[in-house]
This record gives sequence, C-alpha cells and structure tokens, in this order.
Amino acid sequence: MPKKEKGKSHSTRPLSKRAPRWFRYAPEEVEALVVRLAKEGNPPSKIGIILRDQYGIPLVKVATGKNINEILKKNNLAPSLPEDLEVLLRKAARLRIHVEKHKADKYNKRAILLVESKIHRLSEYYKRKGILPQDWKYTPLALSIT
Repeated sequence: MPKKEKGKSHSTRPLSKRAPRWFRYAPEEVEALVVRLAKEGNPPSKIGIILRDQYGIPLVKVATGKNINEILKKNNLAPSLPEDLEVLLRKAARLRIHVEKHKADKYNKRAILLVESKIHRLSEYYKRKGILPQDWKYTPLALSIT
C-alpha cells in the first residue's frame, strides 16, 4: 500500500480557513503579486509555491477569497488548458517520440496507454465542469513538445 504522506516533502496544507494573525498582506497586494508572477511566465502551481516560500503567503484563497486560477481568469492570464492536463499531454508526446525510436520497448508502450487513459479521464472531467469545450478531443499525433 502507498504511504499516506503528502508530496515530495510530505507537506500538508494549513488547517485554518482564515488568515493567520501574523499575515499582513492586503488582498489587492496578493492579487497584484499573482498577476506579476503570471506575466513572468510562471504556471499557477509555481505561483503558489513562490508566494508561500518567498512572500510567506500560506494560501491565496485564504488571503483573497479567490484561488489563483480565478485571479488569472479575471486578468485574462489563465492558461488555455489546465496545468495538469498540459503536463500529461507533454508526457504522452515525449513517450510517443521515445517509442518511435525504440519500437521494442514494451514498458513504455504500456506507459503511453496509462498516460493516455489519464488524459481521457481528466478531459472528461474538465468537459463536465465546463473548463474544456465539449468538442475538445485528444489527438496524439497533432501534439508537439513545447
């Protein structure tokens, strides 16, 4: 059985849904930081890590009442695809390139199947939630690594 520890550093999110007493940033300042970091080219997950590590902001939602993606959408900086889906698409493209070179690599042929299964499940979820358009379809050959 897998361990119940969280993440690489075994970190957990803060329990409280309110800002701590020592927190001194105004919501407008936090939103401005999120927008600035997004304009520098950071994805939403990295923005959260930078805010936590460099600015001492435990959670953006606690500070502003909105999550990072909502702030980015409001400022027209949201990515076209959700970040987790984009990472899976890049991984599938890398695996396809590898398998084209090494046709006998059965382990990575199976890895492509598993990754594409995750892509299909995740895309169905995002279609249901209205994040992806209903006509969005995964096509493995049309992808390129960026």
